[in-house]
Amino acid sequence: MNHYFTDNRHLAQNRKEITFRFSCFTYHFITDNGVFCKDYVDMGSQVLLEAIEKKNELGEKALDLGCGYGVIGIVLAKLHPSMKWMLAEINPRSLELAKENALRNEVQVECVYSDVYSGVKGNTFTDIITNPPIRAGKEVIYRMFDEAYDHLETNGRLWVVIRKQQGAPSAKKHIEDTFGNCEILERSKGYYILFAKKLDKLTVD
Repeated sequence: MNHYFTDNRHLAQNRKEITFRFSCFTYHFITDNGVFCKDYVDMGSQVLLEAIEKKNELGEKALDLGCGYGVIGIVLAKLHPSMKWMLAEINPRSLELAKENALRNEVQVECVYSDVYSGVKGNTFTDIITNPPIRAGKEVIYRMFDEAYDHLETNGRLWVVIRKQQGAPSAKKHIEDTFGNCEILERSKGYYILFAKKLDKLTVD
């Protein structure tokens, strides 16, 4: 089976352009066969973007982990151009589209091939943002959460969107076990926005 989180470049191409309006900007994205939600920007990403902008607590350097064709990282890079943005993705076709879409939408981001955090070693971030690939399975998803801790600076933030029926309550508990905290920022349209901070140990104690 050709999942969007695997190397599926052998699939026939069917490139198309979609548009997305968010916070006073209109974005143009090229999508293709073999990428997640190729016909429109998925609701989870929309709810996540809205929650991040409402919280208004981004730092200086962010990672969009599992970026797909680049929606979350590109939208936020347009809104926060002074930040440094890294977009990481395991699907080569999606990654190439993310690079193209960044140019198309005139934002400065770094796009890297990465199996979870393998492509970002040596980097730490103030924010890690993810709409995780649920079909990759719990083992992969929980690695994304667990290893986020080591890739965040002190007081760095993890932002996650996950549907309630796809395990949001158990994901919240798992993140809380790793970070010592996790709150639900939003519940909207069946999606939970989970938010955790890497607190200084002195603060936790």
